[in-house]
Amino acid sequence: METILLGERYELLEQIGEGGMSFVYKARDKKLNRFVAVKILKKDFINNADIVEKFKKEATAIANLSDPNIVNVLDVGTQDQAHYIVMEYVKGSTLKEFIRDKGRLPYDLSINIAIQVAKALDCAHKNNIIHRDIKPQNILVTEDGTIKVTDFGIAKSTNSSTIINTSNIIGSAHYFSPEQAKGNYIDSRTDLYSLGVVIYEMVTGRLPFDADSPVSVALKHIQEDVVPPKNINSTIPESLNKLILKAMEKAQIKRYQSAKELIGDLEKIKNDPNVVIGSIPVNQDEFTRVMAPVNVPPTPKSTASKISNNDWEDDEEDEWDDEDDEENKGKKTKIRIILGLVFALILVAAGVGTYFITRNTTSNEKITVPTGLVNSPKEDVQKKLEALGLVMDIGGEEKSDKPAGTVLSVTPSEGSTVNKNDHIRVVISGEENKLKAPGLVGLTLDDAKKYLDNQNLKLGNVTYEYSDTDPKDQVIKQSPEKDADMSENDKINLVVSKGPEIKNTNVPSIIGLSEADARNALSQAKLQVKVNYVDTDKQSDNGKVTSSNIAEGTSVKEGTTVTINVGRFVEANVDLTPALSMSPADAKAFIQSKGFNNVTIQGKGDKVSSLNKTSAKPSEAIVIYVIQSQPTTH
Repeated sequence: METILLGERYELLEQIGEGGMSFVYKARDKKLNRFVAVKILKKDFINNADIVEKFKKEATAIANLSDPNIVNVLDVGTQDQAHYIVMEYVKGSTLKEFIRDKGRLPYDLSINIAIQVAKALDCAHKNNIIHRDIKPQNILVTEDGTIKVTDFGIAKSTNSSTIINTSNIIGSAHYFSPEQAKGNYIDSRTDLYSLGVVIYEMVTGRLPFDADSPVSVALKHIQEDVVPPKNINSTIPESLNKLILKAMEKAQIKRYQSAKELIGDLEKIKNDPNVVIGSIPVNQDEFTRVMAPVNVPPTPKSTASKISNNDWEDDEEDEWDDEDDEENKGKKTKIRIILGLVFALILVAAGVGTYFITRNTTSNEKITVPTGLVNSPKEDVQKKLEALGLVMDIGGEEKSDKPAGTVLSVTPSEGSTVNKNDHIRVVISGEENKLKAPGLVGLTLDDAKKYLDNQNLKLGNVTYEYSDTDPKDQVIKQSPEKDADMSENDKINLVVSKGPEIKNTNVPSIIGLSEADARNALSQAKLQVKVNYVDTDKQSDNGKVTSSNIAEGTSVKEGTTVTINVGRFVEANVDLTPALSMSPADAKAFIQSKGFNNVTIQGKGDKVSSLNKTSAKPSEAIVIYVIQSQPTTH
């Protein structure tokens, strides 16, 4: 590739990965004489101010992450409108490749890997960053066995005081949480669910949920119970079996509430596989609450700051799921898909709802959580709690028939004893008008029905249209359109493809036409052509259609293939043996009468002794050999 030097320092050597919105290159840092990985925003997006701004702002927040289990971000810059991020270059493989090569992993190795991933998440979560795409493809196993989490391309910084939803596609179907699949609110426990899926895959060698389409996988995350990993691999301890099932609970409140808590249980199992894993503790330190916006300083113009991507990047696939070894430069994995894409047009993803805080423990005064909080407006609950010296945290929203903002649950429960200044988590009912019409175009009708059922929306009128470009049974239009405001049980009308319209046409008259004219006539009749060339000794048939497999005037479906036979003139051999019994002059006249123009006589005499060819094509030269006949003796 052409030598490219970024920032007068980073020499691009080879492309090692590609994502939906950026390329990743192996590069040499000429200043420090080391290899680095450089992620460059694709040209298609350099003029998109929103994407570039997110690239810079969110990267600034993620650049503050410093942990041995997170791929380091070293530099950021812009050159000739090319926005780039410089990261440490990691030799090794992805955990996905590691599992693929070794099959299911020993449970003790799986625990060690999980601990390191959880430590990376703990660091990110303490810095108000949710990864949102934890999967083996984004976990690197270095040559010395160290685990590094990478690709914060769709990570979200919890730096807003408003709980939001997003219609962007976030996460990978096999690993994302039920709340991501439903487009509900997410927090750090979303990453812990995904890590639970990763641990499941490590110890069983297979995914907990799989199906033919991303939508079907998503619905399984929401609706189906996972098969306990111990049912697949009986060698894992019951403690690890329970840990995985707890991490993968469908309700966030039933999962591990923090990476720290998960690490604690992993360490216990590592030290004693027979340890009993208890129920979920109520740890106020790990509660989340709505807080004032975190001001992210603007990105400096120099390239000295550290940076990583934000959710401007889609999840068509991983940007660098294989770190090339120097001795194996050719081994690269570029993953694009259909989760590319095909599912990139399918799922509504989760927004960020909560923010990490530090517990204020300035007082040990005991307070009883009052009763009567559930079913009360959140404003009233907040006043009651603040009057007692407690802090209310909104733990998320759920669909309910209660008015918007009604408290549905309280943790710790009413009547519990807590310390003054502790945080009380409440879940409130969401607003009915927060529903958005999902994007159903591109789905099969069956998948669209399943998705509507899951979103508490109804299927309206279904009409069918012919389409030359969309396969049969695929949704090609919807009304209301994607992201339109909707309420529960509203209907969405769909237009579904019937596939190409099949029409009949008549086979035109083509016998005697040239091959080119016949092809044109059949094409105009919307028919396909297959040509057979047939040798003929009739020069008049050369290059002309002599016959076809379907007769002229026959009615057939458009697109039918018509086989035509085109003559290819081949000269026939002429038998010249009669000339052997003739006089030389008569022999020459005879051969010329058969169309031969190049006829010569060699020798002197009155008798034809032989011909150079007794069977030949008229275009060939013929030589008549003559001798003097012997006189007759009496």
